[in-house]
Amino acid sequence: MRHVKNSWRHIQNWLKRGAIQIVIIKTTGDKILSQPLADIGGKGLFTKEIDEALLNGEIDIAVHSMKDVPTYLPDGTILPCNLQREDVRDAFISLSAASLAELPEGSTVGTASLRRKSQILHRYPSLNVLENFRGNVQTRLRKLNEGVVQATLLALAGLRRLDMTEHVASILSIDEVLPAVAQGAIGIACRTNDDKMAEYIASLNHQETRLAVVCERAFLETLDGSCRTPIAGYACRDEDGYCIFKGLVASPDGTRVLETSRKGPYALEDMILMGKDAGKELLSRAGPRFFDS
Repeated sequence: MRHVKNSWRHIQNWLKRGAIQIVIIKTTGDKILSQPLADIGGKGLFTKEIDEALLNGEIDIAVHSMKDVPTYLPDGTILPCNLQREDVRDAFISLSAASLAELPEGSTVGTASLRRKSQILHRYPSLNVLENFRGNVQTRLRKLNEGVVQATLLALAGLRRLDMTEHVASILSIDEVLPAVAQGAIGIACRTNDDKMAEYIASLNHQETRLAVVCERAFLETLDGSCRTPIAGYACRDEDGYCIFKGLVASPDGTRVLETSRKGPYALEDMILMGKDAGKELLSRAGPRFFDS
């Protein structure tokens, strides 16, 4: 841990000296807000331009929100670092209610996530869910204030990083809404042949987070998940040092939700196997027509 802190101090010093340049890249997912993600290409929409800039040598490292990273990496890139994970839970935001349970029948909840939509409708079928509720946090809060929706759910991690938690009415437990795979985790990638950068960013890696993310992504990859598929997964270390994994798939309308869990050693190979095994179980239970509803 001391090594990680010292490396981070070095990076902060480089930033102060101007030795590091931050390049902000707007991706297709950031630009096209009028359509659901599933209709314009899915997860890679938030990483494609950043990956291209990395491979073209325009940038030396790429910083990603891990829940936006496809389960495959482009050839020529590696991702040796996950920063310590933020809170994985979803936040409930509303001007008129303190929780989903308090919303009157027929209230509209805005979300851009099929995962959130299916879990909301499963527990609260009397609510309406506006699916294409996209934009940055400020845009979504403005729409909430204008009465377009009566409530929305946002990742607590993002609100904390933006220092905007004053808008949170309540925090949903993972039993109420299971988070997205790798929610709250940041990943840093570099080119495969750039040993110097790989060494720098690997020194910032938080191994507990990395193993949890690997487990969850193994689950997602086994399910061949896309933005059209309501999938949730979360791995964590319990008080005894074991990995606890919870996984979920749902029909888009929320009428069916299938859940599973695993417990095992908090070690790389064991956690990959747990994620894959959980995914295979839910694939078998769901059947080929499960996501057609």
